Amino acid sequence: MRTERRGGELSTIAVRPDGTQIVTITDDDGRLIRRLRRDPRGGRDIVIIDNARPGARGIGAAGGFFIDMPPPHVSIPRERYIVEMDRADQGLIYDTLVAPPVERIDRPYSLDEIRYSAPLRDRMPRVDIDTVTFESGSWEVAPGQVDRLSVIANAINRAVQRNPNEVFLIEGHTDAVGADIDNLSLSDRRAESVALALSESFKVPPENLTTQGYGEQFLKVNTQGDERANRRVTVRRITPLLGQTSNAGGAPPPPRR
Repeated sequence: MRTERRGGELSTIAVRPDGTQIVTITDDDGRLIRRLRRDPRGGRDIVIIDNARPGARGIGAAGGFFIDMPPPHVSIPRERYIVEMDRADQGLIYDTLVAPPVERIDRPYSLDEIRYSAPLRDRMPRVDIDTVTFESGSWEVAPGQVDRLSVIANAINRAVQRNPNEVFLIEGHTDAVGADIDNLSLSDRRAESVALALSESFKVPPENLTTQGYGEQFLKVNTQGDERANRRVTVRRITPLLGQTSNAGGAPPPPRR
């Protein structure tokens, strides 16, 4: 791994054994600008995340990343829109992670706009990884829970094989116990822990994953108490929101009978 600086941008370049380069470009504040994969044979760049896309509003404006839009109209069955992993098989999880948006996306959005705008993220179906939960105050994925990530890892790897510029957002959550700022940091670490486990244990390309913690903002169980179900992680594909093309999607799959 090496770093290069050009003006106000810092490039971190990780070189894999086959010569493939993963280039992550950040600004002086550490904010992600662009991430790409560079083929060693022809030097071809596959841009995975472009957080400085021209025309995307909110770039560089403090607090300007939230997109004010109504919640989406969801016409597919709820069990196809929010899939609970402990009740789903491999096929359903894959179908959910490659499903198209539930509403038309009018323009490409930046990664920051997606991270900070729940109504925008909710245009994409999601999988709740409720087979992996955390001890109170902990972000460690227990050794006995790592194998439970294999189903989600297989689905992501399959999607990336079909379309190498897919991007999946890993979202961390906490229960409502503790200070807001502590829970926000804790949820970030939970999302990062799951992303790391997916990459280290199941060879999910880390460049196709991005993480964000939301603290106690989106409780699965509406309680202010200690609730393990709220200490969880969710994953959804955000490629269409970024304006990336994908050959792994299509019409929403029909309900299974």
